[in-house]
Order: sequence, then C-alpha cells, then structure tokens
Amino acid sequence: MKLFIDTAAFLAILNRNDQFHPSATKVWEEILSSKMLLFCSNYVLIETLAILQNQFGIEAVLLFDHNIQPILEIIWIDADIHRQGMGILLSAGRRKLSLVDCTSFETIRIENMDIVFTFDPHFAEQGFEVVPALP
Repeated sequence: MKLFIDTAAFLAILNRNDQFHPSATKVWEEILSSKMLLFCSNYVLIETLAILQNQFGIEAVLLFDHNIQPILEIIWIDADIHRQGMGILLSAGRRKLSLVDCTSFETIRIENMDIVFTFDPHFAEQGFEVVPALP
C-alpha cells in the first residue's frame, strides 16, 4: 500500500503544541508498524523544512533529515507536474490552496497512491482517502 505524507502531517508529528499532535502521533506509530510504502514530493520536503527551520531552528531540520527523510521515497516534481499544479491552482482561484498541494494532487493521481496522511482538508475535497479521517 502506498501512503503519501503531506506537510501538515509532518508538522503535526514534530510539533507537540500542534492541535493535531496526539492524533498525528497515533497515526504515525500505526504507519511505522505497517508495511506501507511512504512517499512525499520534493516540494513537500522543501515546504516542511522551511517551516521547521523558521519555527524551530536548524535542529528541527537536522532531526527531520536524520530520522524521517531516510524512510521516505521522494518523488521529484518535474516541469509537467509543476505546470499541471499551476493550472489547478490558477483555475481554483483560492487564496489558501497552495502550489505544493496542487502538485501533490497530481503526483498522488499519477502514482496511484492509496491514501494520504494529512490534516489539510483540501485532499479530502479532491476525493482522496485521508488518515486520520477529517470531520
């Protein structure tokens, strides 16, 4: 089974003060004990690392780089997926929808991912199965 992990999930796992931290920790432990293949894109990595560095410092980036990134399969966003993501972003015309999310939508579809670990409702709106289930 293929699982795509979004920035919102990474941040919830790593930030004890995040409102979703308890739920994220539970799901993360279940994921680690499963046989799921874990994926994210290089865009998700860039977004996650930039937020971690800005909010928590380089130590948080180092922790992510040593403990989380090695267990991930990284999907590199190419020019075609970037253009498709830009098309989705511009056609949606929504202020809170990011290019990273739009490229993630395309990546998940292209790679036939089964499920997305996130707390971002945009993924459920796109019809993806998400964990944990969002209200």
